[in-house]
Amino acid sequence: MTRYDFTSDNTAPAAPEAIQALVAANTGFQASYGGDTITAKAAELICALLDTDADVRFVASGTAANAICTATLCRPFESVVAHRHAHLTVDETGAPGHFGQGLGVIPLPGASGRIDVAALAEVLRQPEQAHVQSPAALSLTNATEYGAVYSAEALGALIGPSKAKGLGIHLDGARLGNAAAAGFDLKAIKTLGVDLLVMGGTKAGMTPTEAIVILNPKLSPRFGARLKQSGQLPSKGRFYAAPFLGMLQDGALLRHAAHANAMARRLAEVMPFKLNHPVESNGVFVEMDEPARLRLQSAGWMANRFLDGSVRFMCSWATTAESVDELAQALSVIW
Repeated sequence: MTRYDFTSDNTAPAAPEAIQALVAANTGFQASYGGDTITAKAAELICALLDTDADVRFVASGTAANAICTATLCRPFESVVAHRHAHLTVDETGAPGHFGQGLGVIPLPGASGRIDVAALAEVLRQPEQAHVQSPAALSLTNATEYGAVYSAEALGALIGPSKAKGLGIHLDGARLGNAAAAGFDLKAIKTLGVDLLVMGGTKAGMTPTEAIVILNPKLSPRFGARLKQSGQLPSKGRFYAAPFLGMLQDGALLRHAAHANAMARRLAEVMPFKLNHPVESNGVFVEMDEPARLRLQSAGWMANRFLDGSVRFMCSWATTAESVDELAQALSVIW
């Protein structure tokens, strides 16, 4: 039997707290299109976690959230600056350009998914001209696609000069819980100048749901209309919000994220293959030749090759110490 335990944190089941909240939401009658008490309470808990007042909306996927956010910050003849391996750059089938009616993406390098400060500075130095899509937004990811975690100071070093040039700031937090569990201060976000934050639900152990946190109040007017036109304003929106309610009301989101991070560290400690990136959150990226990867797959473990050539192992809230040890045994055999 093929095992998908470490293929992605998306392959895990939903956490019991999320499911219980969905079941609890499935009673009685509520206002539609996000006007219900469940959505209001989930938004309140997110604001409390971030220690800020914000307008919070819930959508079905990270792709939708990222694309809608960048379309909000950029006009069609402008572009968003992002890491060259960011999900927005390589994994969303042109959704930002589709939702943004042609907006472009400027890909930048940087170790382990973090944007290189000098590379960003070079982009910001470029004069505007009619023949290119000049940058209007900066998109950052925390934790990054390689599991690296930005500190608040590192984010500030990128956001500061970008804001000075008039760029809007989008923060993709698909794995924000893992970043927080690794030490990133969520309460620092409100001081950094982030305009739109995507707070991940799906990878954190929820059913399909992501929260768009509108930190810049100037972007709130007609945002609901943007969601509706994008097919992201469901009539029973409480079922998108309920998992956040379940995962936040007793700290399950951060508790599960800390567990996933711990399982990644456990796997890294017994990994016989060279680590290609520091293990700072819930991902382990290793240097593995293709015959070895195929031997692992023949032994029943799916392991995908990632963008930089690494083989990626992702841990989730549902990863057990026993499964890590079983994988470690399989790795030692193919090694």
